[in-house]
Amino acid sequence: MSTSPGPNSRRYDGDVLSGDRRRPRKGAVAEVPLERGLVLESADEGFCGAVVSWDKQAVTLEDRGGRRRVFDLEPAAFLVDGRPATAVRPSAAPSGPARSASGSIAVQGARSRVARESRIYVEGVHDAELVEKVWGHDLRVEGVVVEYLEGVDHLPEIVAEFGPGARRRLGVLVDHLVPGSKESRIAEQVSSPGVLVAGHPFVDVWQAVKPSVLGFSAWPEVPRGIPWKEGVLRALGSDEEPGEAWRRILGSVRTYADLEPELLGRVEELIDFVTAAEGLQD
Repeated sequence: MSTSPGPNSRRYDGDVLSGDRRRPRKGAVAEVPLERGLVLESADEGFCGAVVSWDKQAVTLEDRGGRRRVFDLEPAAFLVDGRPATAVRPSAAPSGPARSASGSIAVQGARSRVARESRIYVEGVHDAELVEKVWGHDLRVEGVVVEYLEGVDHLPEIVAEFGPGARRRLGVLVDHLVPGSKESRIAEQVSSPGVLVAGHPFVDVWQAVKPSVLGFSAWPEVPRGIPWKEGVLRALGSDEEPGEAWRRILGSVRTYADLEPELLGRVEELIDFVTAAEGLQD
C-alpha cells in the first residue's frame, strides 16, 4: 500500500491514534452497573458489544465477530437499549480469583522475587514496555528480568557475553522472525541448550496490538525503503511522532486479549523456558 493518501485512506481519516473522539453532551442519564455479558453500544462510534472485562478507567466490549474495543468509562458515551447510559463499576467485586493482565491468577500481596540469573531479552524499548504492561506481574512473581538489545545485529556476541548455561538461561524475543529475514539469519547463528530464540512475524511490535483495539481494521502495509513506523503513521493520517503514537498505542492495551496470539504464544514460551525447573532451583 502506498503511504500517500489514496481512495481507501478515508477509513483512517481523523487521526485514529489521536484519541480525539466526539462525546455526547452531558445530561441526566441512567447508571448501569457493569456485568459480563451486558450489551453496550458506543454512542459516538456505533460499536456494539458485550462486556468482557473492565477496570477503574475503561471497559472492554466484544462484538459478535469476536472483535474487541476498549472504551473509557467517563464521560458517559454508551447506549443501553437505545437510551443514553453511564456504565459504572459494580459495588461488589466480580466473583472468582483476580487475574493479572496476562490472564494468570494474580498473587495478592506477593513481593517481587529476587531476580534469577536467567533473563529475557527483547529487541527494543517498545517491546520491553509491552511485555511489562501485560506480563509484569508474572515476571515479578517469578523473578525474571527483561532487558532490551536495541536490535539483534550483534545477538551472537551478546549471547556469548551473557554466558548461558543450565542455571543461567536466556530467552530472546525477536521481531520479524520469518524465513529469509535478516533476523532469522542472525538467530540461526545462536546455538546453545541454554538459549531459546523465539519470534513473531510482525515487522514491529506495534503490529502485535490488535488494530481493532485502536479503532481501525488492519495495520497498513508500508513499501520497502520507507521507515515502518513513519510510514504507518502517515498512512493512518497521524502527524504524531513515533514516541508519542506509541504511548497512545500502549495505553490502549489493557490485557492479553488486546494482543495478537503470535506474540502471546512466544512470550509465554520464553517465560516457561527461563523458569523451567531443570537446573533452575535456588
